[in-house]
Amino acid sequence: MSNLIVAKTSAQKSIIKNNKVLRNTYALLSMTLLWSAIVASISMWMNLPRPGIIIMLVGFYGLLFLTEKNRNNSLGIVFTFLFTGFLGYTIAPILNFYVGLGMSDVIVTSLSGTAFSLIAASAYAFKTKRDLSKLGCLMFSLFCVLLLGVIANIFMHSTAMHLVISSLFIVFSTMSILVTTQGIVRGGETNYISATVALYVSIYNIFISLLSILGIMNND
Repeated sequence: MSNLIVAKTSAQKSIIKNNKVLRNTYALLSMTLLWSAIVASISMWMNLPRPGIIIMLVGFYGLLFLTEKNRNNSLGIVFTFLFTGFLGYTIAPILNFYVGLGMSDVIVTSLSGTAFSLIAASAYAFKTKRDLSKLGCLMFSLFCVLLLGVIANIFMHSTAMHLVISSLFIVFSTMSILVTTQGIVRGGETNYISATVALYVSIYNIFISLLSILGIMNND
């Protein structure tokens, strides 16, 4: 009887802990998305130039590393906002480019598609009884394909390959949302900063990929 009570109490504590991580993750994700949108809007208004590839890579991976390194202390929050703010800045010149071409509708459609992907993937991760962590091996293989494809297309400049790569990025990022969300729900992911960053990057990649695909398809 006592063992049953202990097991029940332990299960309740686990559920409470998972719910707390989930609540903190989505609260921080909402704030970072809003912050990123504010930074992007200011950058668009100031018409800031697009950063070079070196600044982009150093800023992205440097801030990502610092965020993960400090995920268990208060500095992790600071670096999370620096990271998402930096990505908000980098996307502004791209949005200005589309606005300049009179393709604001593409931006709106991409935002809608991204929101739908997030909601649909999250809902499925909540409801399914399948173990989505098994997607990890497939994601790794897909990541390798994407890496090779991106490098190859630097030299090929193929529009068709670019469309394929963008489509695969959407698939990869959707898988990431599925795995991360279920990890939070089932207790596999216990750090809300890491979870927030993973979801944010997935959302960012889906939006950029949709923007690219729809931009090419609507370019006469």
